Formats: sequence, structure tokens, C-alpha cells
Amino acid sequence: MPSMFGRTTKKLVKEIGDQELRPVKCLVSATKIRRFSLIQRKKARSRFWQLPDVPLDVSLMHILEPGSSVPDAAVEVSADFSDTEVMKQQAAGSVNAGAEAGFSEETAVCRGSSLEYQIVSTPHETWTELQKRKLPDPEPYFLKQCREAGVNLYVVTETVELRNSPVLQDHSSMNISGKFSIPLNIFVKGEGQGGGLKVREKKLTVPKGSVVAYKRKQLVFKEKDWGIHHIAEDDDQETFPAGRVQKALGLGADFKLLQEEVSQKVKAAELSKDMQNIVFSNLLAMLGDREALQDLMDKLEQEPFGHLDGPGGTILTELQKDSCYSGVVSKCLILYLLETLMVLSDIQHVLLAQSMEKRILLPQRDLVRSILEPNFNCSENTPFTLQPELLAPLQGEALAITYGLLDECGLKMELNSPRSTWDPEAKEPLCALYGALSVLSQLAEA
Repeated sequence: MPSMFGRTTKKLVKEIGDQELRPVKCLVSATKIRRFSLIQRKKARSRFWQLPDVPLDVSLMHILEPGSSVPDAAVEVSADFSDTEVMKQQAAGSVNAGAEAGFSEETAVCRGSSLEYQIVSTPHETWTELQKRKLPDPEPYFLKQCREAGVNLYVVTETVELRNSPVLQDHSSMNISGKFSIPLNIFVKGEGQGGGLKVREKKLTVPKGSVVAYKRKQLVFKEKDWGIHHIAEDDDQETFPAGRVQKALGLGADFKLLQEEVSQKVKAAELSKDMQNIVFSNLLAMLGDREALQDLMDKLEQEPFGHLDGPGGTILTELQKDSCYSGVVSKCLILYLLETLMVLSDIQHVLLAQSMEKRILLPQRDLVRSILEPNFNCSENTPFTLQPELLAPLQGEALAITYGLLDECGLKMELNSPRSTWDPEAKEPLCALYGALSVLSQLAEA
């Protein structure tokens, strides 16, 4: 399940109804993003997903020549949003034929939030005045770095800011009775008889002034001039144009292209058994630490490699021992894998770590394939049923972990049912999950 903060911001954006608004997914970003802040997005090594936005500690004002104060008559619209969700679910019996049955489970979840917010937008006149400012000569070192790295930059044009300091609440309880020898969900493990009640309550206070959603427009730099794509977001454009832009795949793409892309990455690398083991074990140690994964990505993209301590440093050290060609293709595979992980959520990282430890990556990959392949170009919500033979190797806790991975992609999975509904918005994270499981299962062979 998503974090309390991410779940709340997503619901708020859906309620506001503006498709250009992007929910802020973590509290750290909520305190960094402001109007005129710069957002970085690196180009993905795949056509099937995009890397997440990364807010920077740099604003548009930092990269322009100083000028007179800009008349910024920001437009503010205030509103309130209150949301309470109560869910109750009962389950009985067994989800796998091999486990001892005879249990009943009743789960109740109550979530609530009450937000007072304002939408702050920037009038067109402000942008007109700002574009009278020139870029310094020589260009700021920050821009030079971005140009060399080939990243795209965006500027925040509108924010949804909190006028209060809300307390987000998540209260859940689980009542279990009977005899059981399987985990009923990823939080309850073990074997026992009788009954039990588990209560969990979480609260999160969000600071007043936090930005919970934003709009951003792409910056474009050509020689000494700069501009903004005002009309619409166009991720096919380049912040630093250097020639013909490769368009993303549209509806003509199918699952086979994704399968071929992943297969080519794996075959090209041909890592030694020792290297496979080193990458697998050290990535396992890093899952759950998004910052460490991002640091490893950044250091791998440097020439020569940057320095890191810990598991990431071990991977870098081993890569430097490889021959020139072998090191390059190995680096490409590891960067591709890291990209898939950056698309996935923090909760999926924890679940993937459990999958790696249980060595269930291959059946999980096959299950994800069975969902993606027939629905790849489906643009409507469509019911589907998971194939029993693919569920057979995933029982008990392994099934709960797998359903958690799918649920985080946007598919509504119930532990005691193989049925779900395809959601087109789940396609991108499912593609990334398929890529991650494919590469990790190959590494696990060591």
C-alpha cells in the first residue's frame, strides 16, 4: 500500500481534477518544491517507462541574470478537502491447497485526513517579464553539468500548498481466529491456534506550507536563449536540443518489444558468476534505501566512476576490475536494473528484497508477463483472472508478497481471490517490475 502521504496527495489531485497536476509522493519533496523551483528528470534507458521527477535545490532565479523584482501577482484559490475511508474485509479457509486450513480473518481499516489548501498559480505576465532576463555568460556551472548529463529540466509553475498542518491518520485492526500455518498477509507471519487481535495506528503531521501537488513546464535552452513549453507537457522534447528527438513508442508497441529489450540487455552483459553474486547480494543490501540506489546510479554515470562506501562501493570496485568492454556492458545492465527500481515504490523495494531472499523471482516474472502480455495496449479497465498454474509456485507468504507488488502497481489484488481488473495506469510500473524481476532472476542464478 502507498504511504499515508502519497495516498492522500493522489486522492486530492484526483478530486481537484486537473490532469496536469502531479501529486508529491513524499514529505521530503513537499518541503523542497516551490514555485520557480527546478525539477530534474533523467532520460530513461527504456521506452516503456519514465524516471520520477527529482526536485532540486535550485530555482529559475538562480540561473538567470539578476534583474529588477518581477511583479508576481500570484493567483490564489483556497479550498478544503476532507477524506475518511473505512474498509472491512472478511476471509476464511485457505488460499493454497497445501496449507493447513481452518482460519477466519476480519480486517478493518480506517483512514482520514482533513486538508485546507490553496492553489497558487503564476500569471502569464510574470513569465513574459522573466523571459526578458538573459542567461549569464559564461553559463552557470549547474547548467553545464545538466547539459553534459543530458537531463531534462522543468520549472514549477503552479503549486497546491497547505494552509493548515493536518494530521494524517491510519488505523487498522486484524482479528484472527482458528488454526493456521500460513501468513495471512505480509505483516502476519507464523503458525498458531486460537485467536488474536492486532491493532496498528499511524499518524503523520504535515507542516503548514507544504506543497502537496504541482504543475511543471519544460525548460529549453538554445545557445544564449531560454524558453518554456507553455502549451502542454511534451516529454519528447529536449531541454538541451542536440539533434533529432527519438519519439516514445505509442500504441504500436507490444509486449514482445519490452521482452526483447530486457533480453538484449541481459544477453549483452554476460556477467561472470562471481559478478552476478556480488551485484545480487549488494543490491539486496541496498533495497529499502532509495538514496543509496540513486547515489550508485549517479556514480556509475561518471567517467571515471565516482567513489562510494558500503554495498554500492563494492559493486563499483568490482566493475573497475573488469576489462574495458566487459565493464561497459556490465555497467549498462546495472544502470538499466537501477532504473527499473527507481520507477518502483519504496514498499515494492521491501517486497522485492523478500522475493530475492525467497528465490521466487522467476515465477513472479512469469505472473507479471501473463498480466502484461494480453493487456499491453488495453486502454480501458478490463477484468482478468490469474492462471492457477502460475499461482501454484507462489503460496502462503510468497503469494502475499507477490500480490503486494501487483497492488502497488495499481492492480487491486485480494489475497483470497485470483481475480482483478486491469488499470491502464498500471502499465508503466508493471513494465518496470517485469524488467526488474527479469534481470534479478538472471542474477539469482549465481
